[in-house]
Parts: sequence; C-alpha cells; structure tokens
Amino acid sequence: MWQPVLMICGYFVSVLGTAMFFPAVLDLYYKNNQWSIFVSSAVVAMFIGFSLFLSNRGKIKNLSIHQAYLLTALSWTMVGFLAALPFVFYGMSITDAIFEGFSGITTTGATVAVDIEKLPASILFWRAILNGLGGVGIVIFATALLPFLGIGGMQLFQRENSDVNEKFMPKISYMAKRIILVYVTLIGLCLAALKLAGMGWFDAVCHALSTVSTSGSSTRNLSIAAYNSASIEWIVALFMFLGACPLAFFYNLASTRRFGQLRSGQVGTFIKILILYTLIMWGWLGFNGIYTPLDGLRYATFTVISLTSSTGYASSAYLSWGSFAITAALIFTLTGGCSGSTSGSVKILRWQVIVALLKRAIVTTTQPNRMLPLKIGKINVSSAAASSVVIFFVAYFFSIVILTALVSLCGVDFLTAFSAVINCITNVGCTLVGDFAYADFSSVVKMILVFTMLLGRLEIMTVLVIFCKSFWQR
Repeated sequence: MWQPVLMICGYFVSVLGTAMFFPAVLDLYYKNNQWSIFVSSAVVAMFIGFSLFLSNRGKIKNLSIHQAYLLTALSWTMVGFLAALPFVFYGMSITDAIFEGFSGITTTGATVAVDIEKLPASILFWRAILNGLGGVGIVIFATALLPFLGIGGMQLFQRENSDVNEKFMPKISYMAKRIILVYVTLIGLCLAALKLAGMGWFDAVCHALSTVSTSGSSTRNLSIAAYNSASIEWIVALFMFLGACPLAFFYNLASTRRFGQLRSGQVGTFIKILILYTLIMWGWLGFNGIYTPLDGLRYATFTVISLTSSTGYASSAYLSWGSFAITAALIFTLTGGCSGSTSGSVKILRWQVIVALLKRAIVTTTQPNRMLPLKIGKINVSSAAASSVVIFFVAYFFSIVILTALVSLCGVDFLTAFSAVINCITNVGCTLVGDFAYADFSSVVKMILVFTMLLGRLEIMTVLVIFCKSFWQR
C-alpha cells in the first residue's frame, strides 16, 4: 500500500527542493548572504525526496481509495514541514517557520511576521513560490482526486466539466498539463498587467503568484492598499476572480468556444453572487457616506472578490465600515469560489446543492406525494452526491466549533479564536473580527491553526478519514 504513495511523495518533495534554488539565485543577484539558507534547505529536501522516490520506484498502474487518501494527507503534510526549512535557517522559531510553511503551501496567506517589509527579498519570494506551488497543487488535487474519492459532492464537478474529462483530459497526467498551462498563462498575464500598471518587477512577480493562487501574501505591510492605485486594484480583482474559477473551465471554454457555459453552472452562479454582494456592499458604503460613489464601487468590488475568492488582500480598512460590513465579510468568506479553482472555503457548487435540497424540502413539505428530482441547472444530483455534500457541511462547521473551542481553551477570547479559525479553515488568512496578529498567539495555538489550514485546504474529510480506526483495518 505504501510503495506508490511514498514514491509520489518523493517526487513532490523533490520538486519543492528544486524550487528552493530560485530564491537562492535571487539572493545572489541582490548580493545578499541568505542564499546558503535555500541551498541547504534544497539539499535536505532533495535528499529526502530522491531517497523516497528511488527506494519506492516502480510502475504505478492505479491507486486504491486508501492510497489516494494517504497520498493526499501525507504529501501535503511533508511538503508543508519541509517548506518551513528556509524559515528555520533564516532564524524563525520552529513553530513560526512551520506556520509560515503551511500558510504558504495551503495558500492561506496568514503570517507571523510583524514587519513584512523588513524580510529579505528571498524570503518574500519563497512565500510567493509556495503560493504558486500550492495553488496549482490544490487544483490538480481537486480536479483529479476529489471526484475519485467522492468527497463533498466533487462528482458533480466532474460531470459539470464532462467535456473536459471525457474528450480533452482522459488521463491525470494530461489533465495536469492542461491545468498547469492555464495556470502559468494567468500568472504571466497578471504579471504583465501589474508591471504595466506601475509595479516593480519583484513586487509584480510576487503578487502575480499570490493573486492567481488566491493566497493574498503581499510584499507590503498594508497589502494592496500600500500602492494606492485604482488600476492595480482592478487588475488584482480581475485575476482574483479568474483564480477563483475552475482552471479546467478555461481550457474547456477555449477548446469548445461554448460561451453559453458562462450563463449556467457554478461559474455563472459565482458571477451573479459576486454582483449581488458588490451591490449590497456598495449600497452600504453609499448609504453611510463612507466613500464617494466611484470609490465605493472600487473598494466594494475589490473587498467582495478578495474575501469570496479566499485571497484576503486588503485595499482599504473594511473592518472600519461598521458591524454590518463585518458580518457581510464573514458571509463572503464562507461562500468561497468555484470547485476546481485555487480558492478555499465551502465553494459555490456545494452551496448550489444545499439550496436545491432546501427548495425540494419546501415543496415536498406541502406536497408530500410529489416526486422531484434534485437538479443543479441541467445536472441531476444523485443521492450519494447530495449526501456527501451534507456530510461535508456538517464536518466543516463542526470542525469550526471544535477548533474554536480548542483555541479558546488556550486563553484566547472567543471572537479572536473564532476569527482566527475561520481565517485559516477558509484559507482566507486576513483578519475578519477584531484586531490581532498571528505572532501574538502561543506556539500551541499556532500549531492548532496550522492543522486548521491543512484541514480546510484538503476539504476536511480527506484529513479526518485518516484518523478513523476503520481506515487502517484491512
């Protein structure tokens, strides 16, 4: 059972180790002395990766469900811990380094750094690289493995993108290549647009990686607000939106040229929800006279897309917009982007299933003998898929309750504990309630939040099933 799992994990770790050379080259270019940090980290990671790969090398015909679960949990855990090595060698505590490593690879974007702008360029670049790797990794995971495991109704995503899966992407390797092509293209376009808008090359590269991956890591303490540029904000908003759409959808759209897909399915619903949220927030800002109409539209649009896509960038102090705005921000965060995208949180497709179940329940309450099929648009939802979505919701919100209680037990007040857990499980990273810094938390709380980030990124059930006794019984 372990041979293919360890072999693939070794490959992933080797890729991570190879990526560590890029910040080292950047340090040499800037004539800094941190390059040895990344070379040492790369040697350790590549030694572990090649050892696992070569000692377990063999042809993999297929993966069982048990192996798929193990591969998912083990690979992300190993990569998260090894991604922390440069932070450890830089001088961070082990707990802080692990927090930064997992925050980067899960595209959460939270940080324990008090002053980001004082960090070396190589460390900032490493955070951006982790965002880039984590973003494309989660899309391939969600597109290839989750439908196979039947977690959270991801079978529906496979059916919604049936043209892609059946005609253009018959194999996982073929699928991964197309996803990576779309991903790299979006990053390249975002980079070019940000440079034309006035960003320097370094900032543009880092922000392009963290924008398309919907991570929200920035090279500035004030995030996107530091640039005070409407053009940069609109560009970032556009690519946050694109990152929150299924990457397979773009390839399918380019291949089939069926633009009617934009009016149906989860992408169409996602666009409608973003427009609704933006209008509500814009109306609130205008009603309270916080901004002029044009500025209100600018900040409302950016904030809605940033939170709903789970990016977490800030272009303004939205926590000062009043209690309604804070409540709305929580709703935006729990909505999430599309399944098969780089975004975190619950996801649009699952909300569609829940709404469809609610509609059917309302009808059958008054007409108990009426038989209604469960549908999302033109897609019939099987009872198994609907059940997996309901189970996901129960596990998701139950996890929030338990993890909030655990953080509170460590002496953190309820609102701060709740906000921190929501930030991490949705992978949005930024502060939703209150004013706190992750650096102020104890080591125990930070490790709880590290687990929370991983739990949210891997769609809850993928992690929880590993802790079940029945999983290990053959």
